[in-house]
Amino acid sequence: MKIVFSRKGFDSASGGAPSPIFPDGRLLSLPIPDRRSTICYKDIRWHEYNLGTIVSELTRGRIHKAHRAHLDPDLYRKSLPRHRGWKPIFGQTGSARGHLRNQGISEGDVLLFFGLFQNVVFEGKRMVWDKRSQTRHIIWGWLQVDHIVQVDTCDRKKLKWASYHPHLNRTPDPNNTLYIARKTLDLPVKMAKRQDGSGVFHRFSKKLRLTAPDAGSASVWKLPKWFYPKDGRTPLSYHKDLSRWQRTDHATRLKTVSRGQEFVLDCEEYPEATRWLYGLLIGK
Repeated sequence: MKIVFSRKGFDSASGGAPSPIFPDGRLLSLPIPDRRSTICYKDIRWHEYNLGTIVSELTRGRIHKAHRAHLDPDLYRKSLPRHRGWKPIFGQTGSARGHLRNQGISEGDVLLFFGLFQNVVFEGKRMVWDKRSQTRHIIWGWLQVDHIVQVDTCDRKKLKWASYHPHLNRTPDPNNTLYIARKTLDLPVKMAKRQDGSGVFHRFSKKLRLTAPDAGSASVWKLPKWFYPKDGRTPLSYHKDLSRWQRTDHATRLKTVSRGQEFVLDCEEYPEATRWLYGLLIGK
């Protein structure tokens, strides 16, 4: 099994802002703008909120509520009215898809979606950024791959439930690929309870935080001690430069590469990763 750290959602380059952490700790990953999408921000629901209002307020009107959104990965059933048979889904293409293919990502592998987040506060009814809070990378969702679909050669009739998805509304592209979620999580450890094969973390917790608390940049991560690529183990992909890694008494620090999308870790080389993943997703 492999774990993919997949960067998704708003950041300084895509959307021009972080995603919000609400005063009650709830996490919301904002999908990036996409003029080719069939979905508008105002079409998307999140609990009691409309994403059009949230995006408009947090960007001070730079991104209008009627702007189209790249809702991908699409993990939260209540975001939109759903076609019968809907499943959580993620699309990828270009060099990022090529990296996943070259890394051998296949059925059973797990994608952990992370993004850039910052706290928000309310001034009256208006949502604004809490300038006292640090921007940091946080894991906000997951998807275990059930099967992989090449868009250009697939039977579109079997994907009618996903016809809205941005990767099914693109020009022909042989690299365009969909990753469909498993219904139930299946890890190579004894599992004490059932967990969905995909989903979002609704509230922030320390275990979801990647950025080191004392870091001056969100791209400096604090990871478990076993994460260090010692004894010839293959490092997290795109991070072969050992000068990016630092061992401490109780953890590993990593200066991640800028604008990376997909970082892959092989659990066969890092068997501790499976138990860590179990704790992250099951909550123990």
